[in-house]
Amino acid sequence: MSDLEDDETPQLSAHALAALQEFYAEQKQQIEPGEDDKYSIGIIEENWQLSQFWYSQETALQLAQEAIAAVGEGGRIACVSAPSVYQKLRELCRENFSIYIFEYDKRFAMYGEEFIFYDYNNPLDLPERIAAHSFDIVIADPPYLSEECLRKTSETIKYLTRGKILLCTGAIMEEQAAELLGVKMCTFVPRHTRNLANEFRCYVNYDSGLDCGI
Repeated sequence: MSDLEDDETPQLSAHALAALQEFYAEQKQQIEPGEDDKYSIGIIEENWQLSQFWYSQETALQLAQEAIAAVGEGGRIACVSAPSVYQKLRELCRENFSIYIFEYDKRFAMYGEEFIFYDYNNPLDLPERIAAHSFDIVIADPPYLSEECLRKTSETIKYLTRGKILLCTGAIMEEQAAELLGVKMCTFVPRHTRNLANEFRCYVNYDSGLDCGI
């Protein structure tokens, strides 16, 4: 009886089996991206409920190169609510820079010890290993265009930075950004992978390659 049952068990053709194995391999790749592509922008999809909108490749590259130039080799860079800049930085620099991602979305915990859980509602609730004024530059993109969000994120920025600040937020936040952080608008205009209703700009407090009028 057992031999007969074994004979009647449905068998996949070689072609169907190969297709199934390819499907499983693709699924595993999405869950466990390889070392070469785990820093690719878009490897983690945007969650609009968390107000996530990734930068275009060109903008992420421009901001990453700006941060690298600002800190020099061996510098420390904090990316606060700016995961696509973190990803581009790590795509460009696997060594010689200390780079951390401060992010609410725990999907980014895939980046190991460089991931710091961050909720702007508790701006100074950070691990003990993150010392005050321990980063050469802070790149921040507050998730919401509100005075409250910018004010609380500014507390984090001022705690983390040794001086340099690169802020990306709406053009409508220019006055508040200047008051809270002493930053000025750059001529460089950041772009996102999707067209947003609000105009975004970059702001810095140092002599920047983003061509600002400091």
